[in-house]
Parts: sequence; structure tokens; C-alpha cells
Amino acid sequence: MIIEKVVLGMAMLRFLSGGIEITAAILMIRFNSIEKAIMVNSSLAIIGPLILIFTTTLGVWGIVENISFIKMFWIVLGVGFILLGVKS
Repeated sequence: MIIEKVVLGMAMLRFLSGGIEITAAILMIRFNSIEKAIMVNSSLAIIGPLILIFTTTLGVWGIVENISFIKMFWIVLGVGFILLGVKS
């Protein structure tokens, strides 16, 4: 079984995201402070959407020659709505 480079890149970004989440949980426990835990959690609110954008960009880049412009528009719009919802 051969794994496509784009799929491997997307998976690696998700592994990175998971590692960051686990590290943040360990830091929260280690600091043992509500204020510091909130600061760590707030930084995750920035990292999560960035990973989403990078992963989606890689995926769209991998299929760009196979999809129409209108489908690409809907994908970008959907990601935009997700980011807008996360921000609110």
C-alpha cells in the first residue's frame, strides 16, 4: 500500500496537533493553577484553527485539478464558517 504524499502530510499535521494537545494537558497538570491552565487553553484556541487551515489547504491542493471552481469555493466558505464559529 502506497500512501499519497498529501495524505501523509495531512496525517502528520494531525499528529502534530495531537502532540500539542497532549503537551498542553501535561502542562496544565504540572502548573496546577487555574490561571495558567486558562492561558495554556487559550493558546490552543489559536493553534487548532491554524492546523485546520493547513490541513484543509493541503487536501485542497492535492485535489485542485480534480474539482471545479465552485466546489473549491464551497470548501473555502465552509472552512471560513468553521473559523467564524470558533472565533465567536
